[in-house]
Amino acid sequence: MNITFIGGGNMASALIGGLLQKGFAAKTISVVEITAESRDRLEREYGVNTFAEASPAALACNVLVLAVKPQQLRELAGQLQPLLKQQLIISIAAGIRSADLSRWLGGYSLLVRAMPNTPAMVQAGMIGLFALPAVSAEQRRAAEAIMNAVGSILWLDDEGRMDGVTAVSGSGPAYVFYFIEALQQAAQELGFTPDEARRLSLETFSGASKLASLSEEDAAVLRQRVTSKGGTTERALQSMENAGVKQGIVEAVLAAAERSRELGEQLGQQG
Repeated sequence: MNITFIGGGNMASALIGGLLQKGFAAKTISVVEITAESRDRLEREYGVNTFAEASPAALACNVLVLAVKPQQLRELAGQLQPLLKQQLIISIAAGIRSADLSRWLGGYSLLVRAMPNTPAMVQAGMIGLFALPAVSAEQRRAAEAIMNAVGSILWLDDEGRMDGVTAVSGSGPAYVFYFIEALQQAAQELGFTPDEARRLSLETFSGASKLASLSEEDAAVLRQRVTSKGGTTERALQSMENAGVKQGIVEAVLAAAERSRELGEQLGQQG
């Protein structure tokens, strides 16, 4: 499988690094990147082929990964359209719906839309995937192989659910960082140094997440096991409940999903 990335930014670099760790050969990976400095970095760090622009040589691949900003995709599609020859296209441009990208590409339908999140940069991502009907089983497996290089995947049968993926896992790391910030602040107010507060918060969150991921039991059950009647945890959780923390999080995620739908509509109106 030969793979070409259009765009060599952080997410493309994460995917390339993950692919190399999974055993993909550097010579099978190419990157189209307009910035000379970025091309030099990609060649030096990963040993991949680089091109300054999309060309027949650059697009001599089985899979084309679009890793550019959403606002750039409409113009890029016009450049790519005459160069396409049945390559599978994977778009990781946030918010751009498959139907709109297909329209910009003149009706091209070998498209998979992917929604990764930033933990993909440390091979711990969560990626939602949606394929148009024309994508073959073999091409779906190719998309899986690429995205599995940086984390876990979830196939969606309805692209509308991608707004939910965006709200839960796409934006989710920010929610986690927000909670860690709060833990660190509380720890410092209890007299710990910033370094001590950071360590206490990060290790606690990391350990609890690992415990939850390795357990077959629901998070609610794990929470109840830590909560002794009349104890410190019960007091803390009651305080959070009184403050509406849980409902606030639910409402925040629903608001993010609604904003994702709005942005998809706005971006799709380009051309």
